[in-house]
Amino acid sequence: MLFNSWDAVWRTLIVGVLAYSSLVLLLRVSGKRTLSKMNAFDLIVTVALGSTLATILLNKNVALVEGISAFFILIALQYLVAWLSIRSDGFKKLIKSDPKLIFYQGKYLKENIVKERVLEVEILQAARSSGISSMEQVEAVVLETDGRISVIKKSDSKTNTLDNVDI
Repeated sequence: MLFNSWDAVWRTLIVGVLAYSSLVLLLRVSGKRTLSKMNAFDLIVTVALGSTLATILLNKNVALVEGISAFFILIALQYLVAWLSIRSDGFKKLIKSDPKLIFYQGKYLKENIVKERVLEVEILQAARSSGISSMEQVEAVVLETDGRISVIKKSDSKTNTLDNVDI
């Protein structure tokens, strides 16, 4: 089935432009935080927005106003969750995980690696991606709240970036 009708093509073009414009406008109004990747919840909202846009474009049973309403609901809930996270430590702990040490001072932290389901080869890959040729150059490796792996090189500096990391 390569072609249904010109009506379907025109609907997709018109609804696509309007839905995309509405999404961009709502994102600009809601601020940069809406599409951040600070935690798993943020990723879910971003994926849901993309899925909603695709549904509006391709599903004739979803009216443009319904799709824009879905955008508004997702963005409003994201805003509410971010607002509550800033103002309530209990809510923040419910929504956001803490960074976790998975390698520290020359030792793989096996308990954390198993709990977080990270492979040692993934730690080595993160080190290589950071330009590290030997784990002896590494002070710590942290599994961040968004799933990224951060590699911290050894340093003589007294400033410590591991203050909020669970051991």
